[in-house]
Amino acid sequence: MRVNKTYSCLPAEEKGIHIINIRAIEDIGYDQYESTLLNSLSKNPDADCKYGLYFRDGKRKVDYILVYQYKKSSAGRTVTRRGHNDSTGRSTKQEQLLPGKGVQLEMGESEPHMDYHEDDKRFRREEYEGNLVEAGLELEHDEDTKIHGIGFVKIHAPWNVLCREAEFLKLKMPTKKMYQINQTHGLLKKINSVIQKITEPIQPKVAEHKPQTVKRLSYPFSREKQHLFDLSDRDSFFDSKTRSTIVYEILKRTTCTKAKYSMGKGEGRKKEATLLNKRRKCGKYGITSLLANGVYSAAYPLHDGDYEGENIEPNDRKLLCEEWASYGVFYKYQPIDLVRKYFGEKIGLYFAWLGVYTQMLIPASIVGIIVFLYGCATVDENIPSMEMCDQRNNITMCPLCDRTCSYWKMSSACATARASHLFDNPATVFFSVFMALWAATFMEHWKRKQMRLNYRWDLTGFEEEEEAVKDHPRAEYEAKVLEKSLRKEHKHKETDKEKLTWKDRFPAYLTNFVGIIFMVGLTFAIVFGVIIYRISTAAALAISSTPSGRSSVRVTVTATAVIINLVVIIILDEVYGCIAKWLTQIEVPKTDKNFEERLIFKAFLLKFVNAYTPIFYVAFFKGRFVGRPGDYVYIFHSFRMEECAPGGCLMELCIQLSIIMLGKQLIQNNLFEIGIPKMKKFIRYMKLKRRHSLDHEEPMKKKQRYEVDYNLEPFAGLTPEYMEMIIQFGFVTLFVASFPLAPLFALLNNIIEIRLDAKKFVTELRRPVAVRAKDIGIWYNILRGIGKLAVIINAFVISFTSDFIPRLVYLYMYSENGTMHGFVNHTLSSFNVSDFQAGTAPNDPMDLGYEVQICRYKDYREPPWSENKYDISKDFWAVLAARLAFVIVFQNLVMFMSEFVDWIIPDIPKDISQQIHKEKVLMVEVFMREEQGKLQLLETWKDKDKKKGENCNNHSPRLSRSHSGSLSSCHSYPLDV
Repeated sequence: MRVNKTYSCLPAEEKGIHIINIRAIEDIGYDQYESTLLNSLSKNPDADCKYGLYFRDGKRKVDYILVYQYKKSSAGRTVTRRGHNDSTGRSTKQEQLLPGKGVQLEMGESEPHMDYHEDDKRFRREEYEGNLVEAGLELEHDEDTKIHGIGFVKIHAPWNVLCREAEFLKLKMPTKKMYQINQTHGLLKKINSVIQKITEPIQPKVAEHKPQTVKRLSYPFSREKQHLFDLSDRDSFFDSKTRSTIVYEILKRTTCTKAKYSMGKGEGRKKEATLLNKRRKCGKYGITSLLANGVYSAAYPLHDGDYEGENIEPNDRKLLCEEWASYGVFYKYQPIDLVRKYFGEKIGLYFAWLGVYTQMLIPASIVGIIVFLYGCATVDENIPSMEMCDQRNNITMCPLCDRTCSYWKMSSACATARASHLFDNPATVFFSVFMALWAATFMEHWKRKQMRLNYRWDLTGFEEEEEAVKDHPRAEYEAKVLEKSLRKEHKHKETDKEKLTWKDRFPAYLTNFVGIIFMVGLTFAIVFGVIIYRISTAAALAISSTPSGRSSVRVTVTATAVIINLVVIIILDEVYGCIAKWLTQIEVPKTDKNFEERLIFKAFLLKFVNAYTPIFYVAFFKGRFVGRPGDYVYIFHSFRMEECAPGGCLMELCIQLSIIMLGKQLIQNNLFEIGIPKMKKFIRYMKLKRRHSLDHEEPMKKKQRYEVDYNLEPFAGLTPEYMEMIIQFGFVTLFVASFPLAPLFALLNNIIEIRLDAKKFVTELRRPVAVRAKDIGIWYNILRGIGKLAVIINAFVISFTSDFIPRLVYLYMYSENGTMHGFVNHTLSSFNVSDFQAGTAPNDPMDLGYEVQICRYKDYREPPWSENKYDISKDFWAVLAARLAFVIVFQNLVMFMSEFVDWIIPDIPKDISQQIHKEKVLMVEVFMREEQGKLQLLETWKDKDKKKGENCNNHSPRLSRSHSGSLSSCHSYPLDV
């Protein structure tokens, strides 16, 4: 790499040598020989370097891996650089190889046509790797691998670089000072000890999870204050997660400003030279840009080792696999501290949040089961459902569709009415209030848990580091700025400190707005299409000649429509995820944080609308705008709007919610997460097997660690993981009044989800770069928003979707004996069949065996014998007023109670605030003692100097003259010190 810098000042023509041939000579003459010699001298060099975890010397640890693709020449020569340390001896060797000026190579004339684009990438890699070496990193190449056409660059950060970067990043590291953590006393101590003994079987067997009584004082690392830190074992002072984070920061900061050479000829060469000159002026390529441009194909830190097999050395990955990423330990707590140690704070916080959420679902599930059991126990005592099932009432209902549908008995809907009571009973109102308070308590509990983790993980006072990370521009943003600079340069304008303005982004903003509106409209259109399907299918099934077919029309239509909705939701979820990413990319946000927040907002908006639109329709719109017999509302003048069942739409809402929630969790979250990675892994295996058949490699040769990790899936971020849990949180809270068992199904799903995600992170994915974070970011605000929205939606569900308010109004205003007897008859209006519009009356009016004069329908309207027949009755306005009053009272009461819970529970636990204060006091004491020690040392030196001076002055003149050198040395002593 350095040689290329040395020779880059002279054009290839002046040297009389083609740069490709220099590489060919190097490849043929030395590298292969050196690799062969190394292989012959060492019996098993792979074992010495622990199969890729260390450099070939077996001493320097591999902290990061860069992967690139290379092509073998047509003559069959392979660039083989295994075990070659670029940071030490490469430049000397190349200087011996390069001939002097004016030397022509005969081989250059017969050199086959090369891919100049690949050469440009190679020169960029060489410059970039040279800059990494100048930054202090040590590199080693390996192209002699079992993966065809793939080369690896192993990176090691020496001690001085780690110290420099740790100080720059302000990493808090443990000092020598240890202090006692405040322990509980008295009764609380006994209770804690009992709880620890009870929960001991469900605690993971890892050292990090054991309760600690002492803690090391942490302080931002400083090279000037290394004496404060415990550096007895330098190899383990910076763990693998911290080392990879430091290297990644250097990779992002180090730039590659240009390609060294232009490989074209004639006009093509001139164009490339012009482009390279522009790059030289404007372009800077960090690792993100190099990955985006294909210069490198991957960059990742290594896993600690294998997690399964025989004779495996103990490592954190294996421990995580046994104690965390296994379905057999589903009942145990998560080893969150070990997860954070291995994957970093951001991933650790996700799993900690998921664990807290799952724990909080336990009491919600228990209360939901009690509410459901209460409905089961009181179903036989429910007077309205008993009246509907009583065939002696002989209530004849109006047809559900025009012409093909006939009159029907209300008692035929007995099963639906009884099932509705399981979810539509007074206990569901209590459960709605409970879940609103549960959501507020969950948010407060998480804030406290998050603060404890911040204290344990030394993340207090982290805002400064976050600001530094936020300001780093993305590769796509830099490329867009470069493109803008080149356009201005072409127009002979100044290009100092260019940046993207709203004018540059206006087309992207317009595309985002139009795209989101179109996607939301598409979702509404699909729901509308399903409505048309329900109406037309109900009419078609009503023609069925069998009585059983006619009786099961409503169940059949509801079930098939929900399944169609589920399939559409799952497909559109994947489509909307890709569209949200594309819309965010064309916006070109400046930083990774901005990109992530904008992507989350778009994806959440689209997926929220997609998942909940069918449910909102059933809850608030179905049966509201149907009209009345003789004056129905029609779609396209042919499809009559569908009605709710006599027992109300709540049962149908429950079916819709349960099928979509369970199907989404089972198919999308679990089946996709298990099946798709397995399928991708199988495809990669088949591709590698096909490649290996072309290569002549040793079949029994064990792969290096970086080769194994390269075959894993790259880490795609935590957004999909959070998104599925946030959507589930919406199912649990938004419509919980209609489905009390939602927390239970969410709990069962999450128990599997935690181990599934853990297994994916440990075994299926490349190790992600550890990212420091002190909270879950924008997701917390989304959770709070859903919690507030849940109060409003549940108020409307109880008030308008269920029959809770009409029952109360009837009980206290219209009931003659203070019971619910007569409620069903009160909610039904009468219709004279002679008032049907022409062509809408049933084709078979004698289907029930008798002629029908008056049929009933569910609404509050005047009877046909009234003066204002079929007008809205005063009962309707009384019920509507009660419903609106309930919404206002319920919403404000629950909101007040939620805010009270928020206020009464402090965000920071008292013991944690005391420990943080104690740490600050101890740190001040450490520095005060250090300063006092320095002052005492200076005083001691001054006293010695003074005594020495007095001794020198007390000498006799003769002695003083004979020892003048000694006198001068006395006065020079402080200067030496």
